[in-house]
Amino acid sequence: MAATFRRRLRRGAASTAVAALVLAALTASQSPAGAKNTAAKGPEPTPADTPIDGGAAYYTDLPPLNSPVPPRGSNDPRPDGDGIVTGPAQAGIPATVLAAYKKAESEIRAADPGCRLPWQLLAGIGKVESGQARGGAVDAEGTTLQPILGPQLNGHGFARITDTDGGRYDGDRTHDRAVGPMQFIPSTWSQGGPAGTGWGADGNGDGKKDPNNVFDAALAAGTYLCGGGRNLSVQQDLDSAVLGYNHSEEYLRTVLSWFAFYRTGSYEVPDGKGVLPAHRPGTNGSRDHASGRTQGRTGHGRGTGDTAGNRPHPGRTKPNGPAKPGGSGDGHTGSHTPGGDHTPGTPQTPGTPQTPGGKPTPTPKPPTKPTSPTALQQVGDQELTATAGTDFTTKPQVRAVDAAGKPVAGVPVRFTLPGTTDARFPGGATTAIVTTGKDGLATAPTLRAGDKTGDFTLRATAVGRTAPAVDIKATVKAKPAPKVDLLTRTSDKELTATAGHAFAEDAVEIKATYQGKVAAGVPITATMITDDPDHPVQNDKGPYFKDPQATGDNKDKPLRTLTGLTTDADGLLKLPKIYTDTHPGTFLLRLTTPNGTTLTLKLKIAAPAKTA
Repeated sequence: MAATFRRRLRRGAASTAVAALVLAALTASQSPAGAKNTAAKGPEPTPADTPIDGGAAYYTDLPPLNSPVPPRGSNDPRPDGDGIVTGPAQAGIPATVLAAYKKAESEIRAADPGCRLPWQLLAGIGKVESGQARGGAVDAEGTTLQPILGPQLNGHGFARITDTDGGRYDGDRTHDRAVGPMQFIPSTWSQGGPAGTGWGADGNGDGKKDPNNVFDAALAAGTYLCGGGRNLSVQQDLDSAVLGYNHSEEYLRTVLSWFAFYRTGSYEVPDGKGVLPAHRPGTNGSRDHASGRTQGRTGHGRGTGDTAGNRPHPGRTKPNGPAKPGGSGDGHTGSHTPGGDHTPGTPQTPGTPQTPGGKPTPTPKPPTKPTSPTALQQVGDQELTATAGTDFTTKPQVRAVDAAGKPVAGVPVRFTLPGTTDARFPGGATTAIVTTGKDGLATAPTLRAGDKTGDFTLRATAVGRTAPAVDIKATVKAKPAPKVDLLTRTSDKELTATAGHAFAEDAVEIKATYQGKVAAGVPITATMITDDPDHPVQNDKGPYFKDPQATGDNKDKPLRTLTGLTTDADGLLKLPKIYTDTHPGTFLLRLTTPNGTTLTLKLKIAAPAKTA
């Protein structure tokens, strides 16, 4: 198809309505929630005033209408030289770029299953923003071989964004530029986001967040698209997410066209062999409007733009085929259009949208208003339990119902963990959003208990609905203590001290074993006890410990029962320093394990020497 590369400007209402109907016909059976007429009801406001790419230039190529299958007889969709391959070859996605999209989808599915992000949406955005990283011009780690920069955002045809990164990402110290395969502006990459540290992400695990790396950029883009509890299988959320990337109805239509195209099929091509946008700067004389990206998209996008007559639309342009002699080199001659009755530059009155088979497609019916839930009901176990450091055996689950008690589908439910627990959802998340299915059920991802034991309450809330929240009780139990059948002292040296003085440093070291083997991680309690053989209790005089956590006046306060002691990997434990008061005599120190194994030691304290 003919292609253009233009700055982002909203079209008139009439053009918007026509293109929306055409897009609906193209994607009716392919979009996650079925095509909807976005002209009939505009998408929700985007979550930020500035789009993620700063409103910079983008490619307006539209996909071919024929089925995306690999070209026969070759795994390389591009011929030798710098020719442009049209038709099915446009379904080829460079290997590393494709891997980045699929990896981002997988990671976000685990962390936020309710978003339902398809990798094809990332591919659609990547195609429009950078031509799939300039045809896959990336290294083995996914970093672009040369920076991909948008035009300077100086207010001339685009947003005006003065420098926010000191040129760190875009090399520009006066104004920002969109950066990398997914065209993030520096301020979006490093500011805002779920943690307030920016939407930037480390998608390839190298410890860096680089907008020029396709793995990092794809994960960041996916996280942004899923922000605000969106469910991308719902058309309104999908539209809102894409428009948050760029505030343009034309941009939305272009991205969704590629999204629908890739959902019908795609295939992997070698890096560097991806199909580039057909209309590159300098290839078509005065029709080279643009210019915004470096690496094939240079300048500031201040061309004259297309007229309605030669702007490509889905359903109105003949599928790309081999270039014809005397043609433009992009699969079309200079004047031929479907039906042969339309010359570029002459607007036509839109008719009924056509499917690739030529049959009229009926106008999509307006979507019915979804039923609103009046309540969330907890399903399954009324209290969730797990042992510290393990997964909860039952996943949190609720059902959304209406006033008649019938299940309600399509309700986003947010599961939120309180700050009093260190239990977490996958990826260390404290929240998870899941959309109810046809049965009205929303099941949270697997919840993993942390080391902190005790009770906590998990809350389930219907996002954007008035239904009351549901509190789900959960308990984390302590890990079973390792078994011990013997405690021994590692030295037979007598334990002695003088009243008013401390015992030697590390005077008491013990070893725990079970059936002759080392018992590591055994909790031990040390208590100074009375010498009553029948009913020994904690002593109130003689030797004592000090609380290592105490401060101020309590720092030197005697402590005669000490907990929180644990044997190391070798089954050994050295007791903290033992102090004495003014009482001489023989005292007892008892060491006890959770399973009842004990060791009692004698501590002898001599009276201080009398002074003359």
